[in-house]
Amino acid sequence: MVSVLWFRRDLRLADNPALLAAVADARADGDDRVVPLFVVDPVLWDAAGAPRRAYLAASLRALDEALQGELLVLGGDPARVLPHVVRSAGAGRVHVAADFGPYGRRRDDAVADAIDVPLVRTGSPYAVAPGRLLTADARPYRVFTPYYRAWLAHGWRAPAASATDVRWWRPTAGDGLPSASAPAGMVLPAAGEDAARDAWATFREAAAASYASDRDRPDRPGTSRLSHHLRFGEIHPRTVLAGLGPDDDAFRRELAWREFYADVLAVRPDSARASLDRRFDEAMPWASGPSADAAFAAWASGRTGYPLVDAGMRQLRAEGWMHNRVRMVVASFLVKDLHLPWQRGAREFMRLLCDGDLASNAHGWQWTAGCGTDAAPFFRVFNPVRQGLTFDPDGDYVRRYVPELRHLDGAAAHEPWRRPDGYAHGYPARVVDHAAERAVALADHRAAVG
Repeated sequence: MVSVLWFRRDLRLADNPALLAAVADARADGDDRVVPLFVVDPVLWDAAGAPRRAYLAASLRALDEALQGELLVLGGDPARVLPHVVRSAGAGRVHVAADFGPYGRRRDDAVADAIDVPLVRTGSPYAVAPGRLLTADARPYRVFTPYYRAWLAHGWRAPAASATDVRWWRPTAGDGLPSASAPAGMVLPAAGEDAARDAWATFREAAAASYASDRDRPDRPGTSRLSHHLRFGEIHPRTVLAGLGPDDDAFRRELAWREFYADVLAVRPDSARASLDRRFDEAMPWASGPSADAAFAAWASGRTGYPLVDAGMRQLRAEGWMHNRVRMVVASFLVKDLHLPWQRGAREFMRLLCDGDLASNAHGWQWTAGCGTDAAPFFRVFNPVRQGLTFDPDGDYVRRYVPELRHLDGAAAHEPWRRPDGYAHGYPARVVDHAAERAVALADHRAAVG
């Protein structure tokens, strides 16, 4: 009997257990046809920012090419689309990779109720699925380090074998591949499984050995640039982990952080938008009104007068991506210099990131804000100037994204106020005094949280 493979966050053919299950299922019932389906769900499509929609559209084009043009793309509520596909194909089962996100679980339960055949969940977007690891007293982990130890001890399966000689079939006309464009001036990375494997091979050969020392340097190509590929499942973390050696623990830890945050969100779906430490939402005197809106606009447009912050926000607008060290700096600046709630910055990130992942984004912001699981203490306030001088010591990163400062050599790009010609090309003055606002933030925190 025909099987349906419903692609979601697994836009690849290699190392795809759900695909193997669909093929085996079809062949066992005497019919080797598999329907490759993607549903453009308006709930997810409308909520995604333009960069993520554009990247997804490109990834689907790449997947369709790998399927020789047989990808069936339909738009609408999956609970309505899947019954139609099952009836049209005479399918006996629908195969998926499990989704542990708040909406994904509700959606899949609704689809399971709507179709009259089994919805078979095989694998997930993670090496160790959320909910698999528990403490000695059977509780979810709340701190990363013990989670990481348990994650390593648990281990993960080897990459799945590749399916061969799959007979792809479209039983009904589709709506065609979605069309979407990135914002004007934004250049997104190449999408698709081949691009993901190329990026992984390049990192492994050229940068993995120096990752531990270079990953905090935005002026160097020291990171993997795999986040968007992992976000859309163009490569599985299991594939990446299989290629790491014993000296690659720094990178392995970063993959574990992604899985830890997914685990936390699965247990606390409310933490996508609410602070795990609710006092931050209920008692902190966050700024509001026109002045707060103006401060947010300066931050979002990269015109705060702090070069590293502005370079990061401009990189976000130019590439749909931002270096992780800089993400922490700009997040700290929004929360602790401008006194704005982390949720406002998290929404802006999700609007513009092509790798926007709900769990990683929300909990990364809460880590910096000091209100989440395994959070940095609130008194850890990133000094944007010191961070720039430390991690972009020659000013190359700043000059790449802030053309108004390209006339300043070396580290001078981080402190234009120290040069008589620092503002000669229109760079804005600082919107706040960092030292003063740091003191305000700490006082507010003491009064509200103790």
